[in-house]
Amino acid sequence: MKTLRLTLASLALISLAGCGEDKAQKDKTEFTVDLIKENSDKANAFFDKSFDLGLDRSPMEQSYLGIKKDYDKWDDISPEHLDESLEIAKTELQYAKDSIDPKALDTQTKLSYKLFVEGLEHNIADYKWRFYNYPVNQMHGMHSEIPSFLINIHSVADSSDAVAYISRLKGVEPLFDQLIKNLEIRETNGIVTPKFVFPRVIEDCKNIIKGAPFDTGSPSTLLNDFETKVNALTIADTNKAALINDAEEALKTSVKPGYDKLIAFLESQATRATTDDGCWKFPEGEAFYQNRLQRITTTNLTADEIHEIGLKEVARIHGEMKEIMKEVNFEGSLQDFFKFLKEDEQFYYPNTEEGKAEYIAKATDIINTMRGRLDDIFITKPKAEIQVKRVEAFRENSAGKAFYNSGTPDGSRPGTYYANLANTKNMPKFEMEALAYHEGIPGHHMDRSIAQELTGIPKFRKFGSYTAYVEGWGLYSEFIPKEMGFYEDPYSNYGRLAMELWRACRLVVDTGIHAKKWTRQEGIDYYMTNTSGSDRECVRMVERHIVMPGQATAYKIGMLKILELRKMAKEKLGDKFDLREFHEVVLTNGAVPLSVLEDLVNEWIASKE
Repeated sequence: MKTLRLTLASLALISLAGCGEDKAQKDKTEFTVDLIKENSDKANAFFDKSFDLGLDRSPMEQSYLGIKKDYDKWDDISPEHLDESLEIAKTELQYAKDSIDPKALDTQTKLSYKLFVEGLEHNIADYKWRFYNYPVNQMHGMHSEIPSFLINIHSVADSSDAVAYISRLKGVEPLFDQLIKNLEIRETNGIVTPKFVFPRVIEDCKNIIKGAPFDTGSPSTLLNDFETKVNALTIADTNKAALINDAEEALKTSVKPGYDKLIAFLESQATRATTDDGCWKFPEGEAFYQNRLQRITTTNLTADEIHEIGLKEVARIHGEMKEIMKEVNFEGSLQDFFKFLKEDEQFYYPNTEEGKAEYIAKATDIINTMRGRLDDIFITKPKAEIQVKRVEAFRENSAGKAFYNSGTPDGSRPGTYYANLANTKNMPKFEMEALAYHEGIPGHHMDRSIAQELTGIPKFRKFGSYTAYVEGWGLYSEFIPKEMGFYEDPYSNYGRLAMELWRACRLVVDTGIHAKKWTRQEGIDYYMTNTSGSDRECVRMVERHIVMPGQATAYKIGMLKILELRKMAKEKLGDKFDLREFHEVVLTNGAVPLSVLEDLVNEWIASKE
């Protein structure tokens, strides 16, 4: 580690020696405009150097950002790599505290400093929880990320990119060896994935090694992707054939053995797994969950407080749904209305290829229509393009309902809204608007793309993420179109409420499972009773809570905070309140903790008064 520390200390490439003078002398220094600029420039250079160092240690993150530096490699996921990351964090934190005086920085750089230091402090404090997760689960993990990454992220623009793709195929077995070791370490520490997960992930793994060259069937998922990309190149057919032959060999000699070993391990571990679902079962599980809630929500709310917020929100939304029942002249109880919405075919596209294509086309149209209205409520708009795609067949049976992947900063890959159309019965028409607004525009495509396109802030803020901010914005983005005159169909407005209801129920069920020892079935029953979600949706949501403790609480907590800040600004500013300016404050600082967002809004209010 000594060498590593020296390397980090040698961030004197952007030496902040000028900031390291005696503190007593610093206090007497008058910070002139020029000095503040000089110190701010040096601090930002340090922040970017830190970001670049982290990027150098993650070939996969490089590819996500469209950088082809280590295009033939996977990330190192070994425990030793984590140890090195801890040492880097400690060194950088010490350097930031010793060598940067936040009083000598401009306003934006002071915020960067605060976020940078706090982030490192959290990373160091949370190191004790580094094995408190499930690296392989039905929502995500290397078993599904690797093929998804190769298909969606690893572009092939020339033969060298194809060679890099083949190298990554050859690296799958050693990568999975690391993954299996990590799973073994967790089991030794009492962290084993719940029993229900295993059949799902084993099925996903087996799907990847079906077809040629693994058997005599049609090309497998990865071979089909590689062939498609290589055949699109303008190179000689003999070169294409040679590349495809090399890929087939790598699939047989590394991908297949890697997946076979992972499947064998999972089948063995499944026999030792239990049906205990909450993280209360972990050593110090209660402390871990409270820490998790703090990091996810960026608040100090306790599990009990979050649970109560959820119950109140569920009751409020149920009340609004009953008003819609009156509007559409529905006779019966709220539960009867739920049943009607689940069963009536008018609310669903046919579960056919044609029906699924129609869904994608309609979702694209919804986003494009909203794009044409952005000037009404926004000043800054994203330059990046967005596309709507289906979740790939190999993972659609286990993947979530919908999600968004950011595009590359250079625009070479657009942002993508993925819709899971394994069964259109799980994607009702009445939820289409809200879902498209959340994942696309004005939701994640807005906040993520605008952040990447910001200037004058360091890279860690452009590409950083705070779940409560990001998902809070996503849920808020489902709400604001209502104020713009969208959701004209009362059933579509019901869909908006149905989506919000899901997020309110999440507060109840997540804390129920992880803090109150609810069983998986109790969680499912709560969703089945209180929402119009399909059986599959209710089951999958509870299973998501189980493998991602706390994550689902971010949406409602974040949205409520944004609405609270907006209401406060309206009350204080009166006629001076401008919604476009409010959104500018929220969106043009990158992702931030909710407490920092409140500070930014208060500063904006003060500037207007």
